[in-house]
Amino acid sequence: MTLIEIASLFEARKVSVIDATGLDKDALHIYFGLAVFLAVRLVWRWRGGWVVAWLVVLAMACGGEWLDVTAELGRSAIQPDAAHWHDIWNTMFWPTVLLLFGRWLQPGVTAPVAVDGNETRASPIRETPVRSVEEARVRSGENAERRLEQA
Repeated sequence: MTLIEIASLFEARKVSVIDATGLDKDALHIYFGLAVFLAVRLVWRWRGGWVVAWLVVLAMACGGEWLDVTAELGRSAIQPDAAHWHDIWNTMFWPTVLLLFGRWLQPGVTAPVAVDGNETRASPIRETPVRSVEEARVRSGENAERRLEQA
């Protein structure tokens, strides 16, 4: 199978998805980028998963646009570069937002930590161990008003 045939097959599948869903091509770019990002992020939960997911979406967006350009060359109907960049920006917008703010979406570390031979919980606020429930309340700010009055 030649590259032109692969590009034509890709174009045909894309048109069939547009016809089946009734969505605009721009909306499909947004949904596709977000779906691929979340799927990769769910599979890659280790360190750097946000960046890996973003890079996968970038590779898929650029690869899809490359196939689009190849299909257009086969039909002799090349679109301007701005239209292709628009598709890449549409695909990458929400994955980029999630990449930038993803660190605040992850829960804090709560793995057990050994301190002075005793196993305690780690604080989700800091990675330093919490020795008691009372210390966890103090760190959470539950007693902040009382401490302010005492000062």
